[in-house]
Amino acid sequence: MTQTDYAGLAGRVVLITGGASGIGAALVRAFAAQKARVAFLDIDADAGTALARDVASACGTAPLLVPCDLLDIEALRRALAEIRAALGDAAVLVNNAANDQRQVLSEVTPEEFDWMIGVNLRHVFFAAQAVVPQMQARGGGSIINMSSIAWMRGAPALTAYAAAKAAIVGFTNSLARLVGPDRIRVNAIAPGMVITERQRRLWYPDEREIDEFRARQAIPDAVTPDDIAAMALYLASDDSQRITRQCFVVDGGLA
Repeated sequence: MTQTDYAGLAGRVVLITGGASGIGAALVRAFAAQKARVAFLDIDADAGTALARDVASACGTAPLLVPCDLLDIEALRRALAEIRAALGDAAVLVNNAANDQRQVLSEVTPEEFDWMIGVNLRHVFFAAQAVVPQMQARGGGSIINMSSIAWMRGAPALTAYAAAKAAIVGFTNSLARLVGPDRIRVNAIAPGMVITERQRRLWYPDEREIDEFRARQAIPDAVTPDDIAAMALYLASDDSQRITRQCFVVDGGLA
């Protein structure tokens, strides 16, 4: 895929949660290619270290990896403070980290429900809470929250996940109203069927099922992590400076 050059992103501090693999890794690579100063959080330090090494080889500068369990909000706050001390005030926050664990409704315990909300929603709120003052200090910024078409389509095995992803859109709308006067834009991206290595391993081992799903898209080509990263680059850039409080669906026309 040919990547648009957003010159204004060069030198800006970009924070990405869940950046070590899948869509997150594509985000790290895409922003690093724009010469942004990228920092990413992930619980998988080994995968994150390998990605940072690969990006350094490709772009000349390694992104800053800060290993972090996003279920631990105090650890999240410390990680974001560490990044601020190292790189400066954030211009962009991409709340990407999530887990689409399938569940049977009748079997979900309160503890499992709380875990799903924690891994998919709670850290999104508190990362934004921590980063908004940085963006206010620098005179503006862009927050990009990752939603999903799961809540739009009503995915039956993803009730808790869909609830969290719908809540992210509500949070996006309210936060955009709150921080708009500070020239901070807040938008969401709702990816469609993006087959990462994890998705293929856990949920879609049968290529025929993937083909059947894509046949229901208006555009039958695969929606890739790079497609999601391309939308994030646009929303982070000055080209979208009048766009806020929106949820952009990137699904090939499925939802």
